[in-house]
Amino acid sequence: MDDINLHYRFLNWRRRIREIREVRAVRYRERLKRMLREGDILRYHGNSDEVGCFVAARPLLRRNRYFEVTIIDTGVRGMIAVGLVPQLYKLDHQPGWLPHSVAFHADDGKLYNGNTVGQQLGPKCCRGDRIGCGVSLDSDDGQLTVFFTKNGKEVGSVDILASPDALFPAVGMHSLGEEVLLDLNAEWGMEEDDGQMIVDSHEEDWGRLHDIKVTGTLLEYVGKGKSIVDVGLAQARRPLNTRFHYYELEITDAGEKCYIALGLARRDYPKNRHPGWSRGSIAYHADDGKLFQGSGVGDAFGPRCFEGDVMGCGIMFPRDYSLDGGDDVDDWDLDVIPKPSEVQNDLYANNEDEEDEGEDLEGRKVTVFFTRNGKVVGRREVALPVGGLYPTIGMMSTGEKVRVDLHPLSG
Repeated sequence: MDDINLHYRFLNWRRRIREIREVRAVRYRERLKRMLREGDILRYHGNSDEVGCFVAARPLLRRNRYFEVTIIDTGVRGMIAVGLVPQLYKLDHQPGWLPHSVAFHADDGKLYNGNTVGQQLGPKCCRGDRIGCGVSLDSDDGQLTVFFTKNGKEVGSVDILASPDALFPAVGMHSLGEEVLLDLNAEWGMEEDDGQMIVDSHEEDWGRLHDIKVTGTLLEYVGKGKSIVDVGLAQARRPLNTRFHYYELEITDAGEKCYIALGLARRDYPKNRHPGWSRGSIAYHADDGKLFQGSGVGDAFGPRCFEGDVMGCGIMFPRDYSLDGGDDVDDWDLDVIPKPSEVQNDLYANNEDEEDEGEDLEGRKVTVFFTRNGKVVGRREVALPVGGLYPTIGMMSTGEKVRVDLHPLSG
């Protein structure tokens, strides 16, 4: 009977994940009119009498709060606009012209804030200039500060009444020959001091980082990528639990070899071991589609994953499972969870050997499952270590980048 109930619960989770993926496929879709996009290049494709506009697929959130546009060609008039708009913005209007939109215009250096009449903000921009737009992290509730930059220096800002998740990066053009390079993952506020990287405010989600750079929700491998010990590891600050039991990553850049692994691991997992290779861990590897469970030898499991694919991992807890000390996840095992100010970022630390002693791994059995593009690939039964299993991501070749959503089922 328990097996039958588990099977039906598993089918329900598959249906739930599929429904969420279908909704997102419709909700998060870029929009453009009178423009051509080739990779990160946007080109005007009109007759100069009509506006062309591009609206990104995802909003500019505080966790991914900044983007940039580099002007490749100003065309006839250089009427290029960079800013934020609602998702369903009318594409025959420049960003900033209509209500609930704001933009900096390159041809006159003016700020347009829901009006066709602009206010002088900064200098005009020419070919080769880099225009940036972002959301300030210290914005008050209900009031959002949008700032603009030119070539890495802030030129001005404006306070607007809006929610950050309702504003989407947008680029407008209005004359023949205009062309820009779009960077939706641009960095702002990143500084280096004596070789130590200062990660942005999203670092509170991560308890351990080794040879991984964090930019909003984007994780980038920055290790040597020359041997099997050159692993980049990112481990979440909190384990999966009955409230947040699933997470996902999207492969935004497969790098040289796509040595990307997604899985779960004990809290003290070695930083130089790919998830799944050592005991107390399990992981689905993108490059070969194999499942590794506490061993350096993987089992055939699912299809390989490539750039653009979304990989997911979750736990199906037993119905009678409860957290020690109550059901409030925020109080679970707080003694062993690092505080945000104690995040370990070993980005430039020496790759010293680590003892693989680990915690006591005996615990209750749970079912771990993996998905690819919203479809369940397979599942395995594992013992839950003391302290739980933490979302853990590994990368091992130059250029690899992934975008992580630790709570995809909460929205």
